[in-house]
Amino acid sequence: MNEILNTVIIGSGPAGLTAAIYASRAELKPLVIAGLNPGGQLMQTTEIENYPGFENGIMGPELMQTMIRQAEKFGSKVIYETVESIDFKEQPFKVKTDKAEYLTKTVIIAMGADANWLNLPNEQRLRGKGVSACATCDGFFFKNKEVAVVGGGDAAMEEANYLTKFANKVTVIHRSDEFRASKIMLARAQSNPKISFITNSSVIDVLGTDHVEGVKLKDTKTGAETDFKTDGVFLAIGHTPNTKILGGQIELDEKKYVLVKNNTRTNIEGVFVAGDISDPRYRQAVSAAGVGAMAALDVEKYLAEKELKE
Repeated sequence: MNEILNTVIIGSGPAGLTAAIYASRAELKPLVIAGLNPGGQLMQTTEIENYPGFENGIMGPELMQTMIRQAEKFGSKVIYETVESIDFKEQPFKVKTDKAEYLTKTVIIAMGADANWLNLPNEQRLRGKGVSACATCDGFFFKNKEVAVVGGGDAAMEEANYLTKFANKVTVIHRSDEFRASKIMLARAQSNPKISFITNSSVIDVLGTDHVEGVKLKDTKTGAETDFKTDGVFLAIGHTPNTKILGGQIELDEKKYVLVKNNTRTNIEGVFVAGDISDPRYRQAVSAAGVGAMAALDVEKYLAEKELKE
């Protein structure tokens, strides 16, 4: 493909699609490489009640399909291809997919981050039916119920404390009796009367037919197995940003998230970033969408300034 595009947006979650909406309204004619499974993590989410504008909630897949249609309405081209490599050595940048190669003046990186899962037999089957990796997304659905949080770091303590706003009882399950969590976060959880702990235990399966009814635990010292009754399971064992495809060209932080230099800029001129791939803290659809808009505005300004210089 010989045409040099104004911008290529890699990723089709809230960040990428909001960037596409803003970029297309600025008449940049963006190309969105959506991947084979467009929509990001929200495609695995059932009802979303904390996204502005939907007072009665909206299903995750419905929200993402609406965003795709909106981006296309304003002139974005959305293609369902998989990025295999990106060459940032010189401009125009080369983005190679499984089907073609695209040349572009700018790139917006918006591939997101994936929650880490335990890869248990029934874990994925019960996602959205009691299994979650986001307390702020799904905690509301567990009012007056009992839930379990799997993990031993700061994220697990934070999720457990947050869930006590809704659940009657929160049980933190950790495979060791030593915690990676900071002392202050651990103390806060331990002092919360709604939170209890099961240590030296690993979750080896999720129990339930059409919704979570419990988990199967294995004692890490004795090997004994027991069933633990709970209404929900929240995984808090970290996220993995999708940065491998960047091939070491873009600077990352110690957790492998893209390092943001100035608002949405990266260490390479003309390459911008938005969404969970650079956000280990908030990981919300609305914050990702907001930064997606910022990235598109930064691209528009960058291209205008570059044109003036030339």
